[in-house]
Amino acid sequence: MLKKDKYILFFSEISQKDLDLVGGKNAALGQMVKSLSKKRIRVPKGFAVTSKTYYDFIEQGGIKKQISDILKKLDTSDTADLQKRGRQVRSLIMKTEFSEKLQNEITVAYKKLAKKYQSKNLSVAVRSSATAEDLPMASFAGQLESFLNIKGREELLKTVKKCFASLFTDRAISYRQDKGFSLWQVAISVGVQKMVRSDKAGAGVMFTLEPESGFPDLVVINAGWGLGENLVKGNISPDEFYVYKNKLKNFKPIIKKSLGGKELTMIYDSLNNKATKNIKTSLKKKNSFTLSDKEILDLAKWGVEIEKHFKKPMDIEWAKDGKDGKLYIVQARPETVHSPKKRKTINKYYLAEKSEIILTGTAVGSKVSAGKVKIIKSVNQIKKFKKGEILVAEMTDPSWEPIMKKAAGIITEKGGRTCHAAIVSRELGVPCLVGTEKAMEVLKNNQKITIDCSQGAKGSVYQGALNIKKSKIDLKKIKLPKSPDIMMNMGNPEVAFKYSVMPNRGVGLARQEFIISNYIGIHPLALIEYKKLATKTQKKIDKKTSGYKLKSDFYIDKLAEGIGQIAAAFYPKPVIVRFSDFKTGEYKNLIAGKIYEPEESNPMIGWRGASRYYDDKFKPAFTLELEAIKKVKKNFGLDNLQVMIPFCRSVEEARKVLKIIKQNGLKRSKKFKIYLMCELPVNVWQAEEFLKLVDGYSIGSNDLTQLTLGVDRDSELVSHIYDEFNSAVKKSIAKVIQIAKKMNKKVGFCGQAPSDFPEFAEFLAKKNISGISVTPDSVISVIKHLQNNK
Repeated sequence: MLKKDKYILFFSEISQKDLDLVGGKNAALGQMVKSLSKKRIRVPKGFAVTSKTYYDFIEQGGIKKQISDILKKLDTSDTADLQKRGRQVRSLIMKTEFSEKLQNEITVAYKKLAKKYQSKNLSVAVRSSATAEDLPMASFAGQLESFLNIKGREELLKTVKKCFASLFTDRAISYRQDKGFSLWQVAISVGVQKMVRSDKAGAGVMFTLEPESGFPDLVVINAGWGLGENLVKGNISPDEFYVYKNKLKNFKPIIKKSLGGKELTMIYDSLNNKATKNIKTSLKKKNSFTLSDKEILDLAKWGVEIEKHFKKPMDIEWAKDGKDGKLYIVQARPETVHSPKKRKTINKYYLAEKSEIILTGTAVGSKVSAGKVKIIKSVNQIKKFKKGEILVAEMTDPSWEPIMKKAAGIITEKGGRTCHAAIVSRELGVPCLVGTEKAMEVLKNNQKITIDCSQGAKGSVYQGALNIKKSKIDLKKIKLPKSPDIMMNMGNPEVAFKYSVMPNRGVGLARQEFIISNYIGIHPLALIEYKKLATKTQKKIDKKTSGYKLKSDFYIDKLAEGIGQIAAAFYPKPVIVRFSDFKTGEYKNLIAGKIYEPEESNPMIGWRGASRYYDDKFKPAFTLELEAIKKVKKNFGLDNLQVMIPFCRSVEEARKVLKIIKQNGLKRSKKFKIYLMCELPVNVWQAEEFLKLVDGYSIGSNDLTQLTLGVDRDSELVSHIYDEFNSAVKKSIAKVIQIAKKMNKKVGFCGQAPSDFPEFAEFLAKKNISGISVTPDSVISVIKHLQNNK
C-alpha cells in the first residue's frame, strides 16, 4: 500500500517528505528518528494518525458540508460570532463516530506501540500536527491541542477526535483565515507518542537562537518541574539557561543560569480519573535548578545537531524521564519569528518623553506602544476586547489568540520569556510584559498607559499615552571607518545580543557595575564573611543565593555569567571589561553594604577603583572578580576577554594591582591584554611610566574633565562649568594620544563625550586615536559624522 493511502504511519516510516500526510510536528519527529538516532539523540517511539484519516473521517461521517455551511462568510473580528460557530463545528466533530476500519487501525497501532514498551495500558502523549504547521510563514504555534497521559483504547480514540476538533478552535479558525489558508487546505494529523515520565522529573523548551534578538550563536533552554504544559502555557516562571554554541566542543559555555520560580508542578492524576493535575512545587525544588550542568550541555549539543540537520534555527521541546533519568526530544519545529529575517535592519523605538513608572516586568520584544487598559479575567470575557487596547491578564493561552492580534500591547501577571503570551506577541510584533505580578491590581480599565520594551530585559509601564518615536536603520548601508575602531560601551548583558548586530569592532568598555547591582545585589565581602553576619542579614542573602553552600561562589558565577554574555555576543571581537568602580555610597546600596563601607564626605574622589583592589579590607572581594574573569576564559572558552583598571592614582598603585592580577593566575599575553583607564591628570603627565606597565590606555572623559577643572560632575551647582570641550581637557587628551602612539601602545576613548557630541569623535579621529567606544544608540550617528567629516 502507498503511504498516501495509509491511516497509520510509525515515526520510523516518516520523513520531511511526508508533510502533507503527517503535518510538520510528526514529520520532524520521523526525520529525527530516522536520521539523528546515530547522534544519540533520543526521541520516544510513536506513530502518526495521518491526514487521510482526518479527511476520511469528515467524508465518511457526512459532516463536510455542514462544517462549510457553519463557517461560511465568517468575520473573525466578530469575536462572539466566531465563538458560536467554533463551538458548533467542534460539537459536530465530537458527535461523529469513527468507522470500524479507522477504530481498528488506531487500536492495532496503539497495541503494537504498547508491546514495544512491554505495557498493556501504555501512557501516551497525543498531539495535533497540522499539515501547514511549522512552516516558515506560519507556525500554528499553540493553535492546536495536545493531551498528556492518555491510557487505553477508548480514551485514545476519544482524544484523537478531540485533536481533530482542535483544528476548529476559535484561535485556529482565526489564525488560519488570517494567514490566507482556505477551509479544507489545512488538514490535521495526530501524533501518538510514548509518554516521557517528566511528571517525575522536568521538561521544557529549547531555542537554537536567542528568541528576543535573533542572535544565532546561542542555545536558550527553559525548564520547569513536571510535565511541560505549565511552561508552554505560561503558568510558571521557568529556569533559563544560555549556552554559547561556538565553544561547546571543548568548553562548558553555560553563560547564564537563571533560577525561576517554577511555582507549579504538573503530574499524573490517576486517582481522580483525570489525565493530569497541578500541585504546588516544594520550596526545595523551587530553589533548585531543574537540570544539571551536564544535562544543560547535552541538550545544547542536541539542539545544535538538530539545527544542523534541518538547516535552520529550531524551537524544540524536551523532557526528562524521572524513571530512567534520561533526556528525550519530544518535538522540534522551525523557529518562525527570527529565522526568516536577516539581522540587517534595525527598527529603533524610543520615548520622546517620560512620566511616572507604575509597573515593571520582563520585556518581550523591543517596541514601545500606548493605549487604554482592558483587563480580561477569563477567556469568556474576550468578546469585550476592542482593537487597539492593551490586554491585561493573569496569563494567556492559545484560546486568547483572536484578541491578542488586536492588542496594542499585552501585559500578564505570570509567565516567562517562553510562555504563550511571549511567543505569540513576538510573532505578532506586539510589545509585551510578562511576570508583572500585580498588573491587575495596579492598572484600571480605560486607563491610558505606555509600555516600553526598548530598554532591555526589564520593561516598564508609564502613566499616560506618551509620545513614541520610531526610526528604521538599514545596517547594510553603514560602513565602519578603517580608523579609528568604533566600539561600544556595554554594561547590561541583557541587551548585548540585540546590539551585537550593530556595526562595531568590539566592546571598548564593559562595566561590571550593572551586573553587580542587578544580578548579584549583595556586597562581595558579605558573601565571603557570610557566617559572621547577623541571622537577619543571612536570611536576606539566602533568598538571593539559593543552592549555594559557599556564598562567594554566587558572586563569581553571576559576575562570570554577565561578563560571559557580553563576551559571547561580540565574539571573537575584543571585549574590554573594566574592574568594579563603585563608590562607597553605591556599595552601601547592596545588601550588607553599610556593614563594610566607610563614611566619606566626597566618595567621587574617595575609596574607589584601583585603591580598593590592594587594600587588605577589599582585596578578597577583588580576588572574586579575578576568579570570574578566569571562569569566562577557561570554562566558557571566551578568549576575546581583556581587562581594564580604573581610577589608578599612581604608578606604584598600578604595580600593586598588576601583581595581584598575576598572582591570581592571569598573565598578560597576545590574547589577554590589560589596560589602564586614563582619567586623572596624573595619568596624563606620567603617561610614559604608566604605559610601560600595561598594553594601553582608555581615556575616560567624565573623570578627566571633572578633575582637570576641579568640578564635581554630580553637583548641579557647578554643572555649568563642566565642559569636555575645554581646551585644557582637549590638550590633555591630545598629549596622551601622542605619547601612546609614540610608544606603540593602544589608546582608545570610552568616555561619554563622543556619544553625546559626534563632533568630539571627530576631534579624537583627527588626533589619530586607535578606537572610540560609544553607547549603542550613538554608534550610527558617530559613524555617519566621521564619514561626513573626513
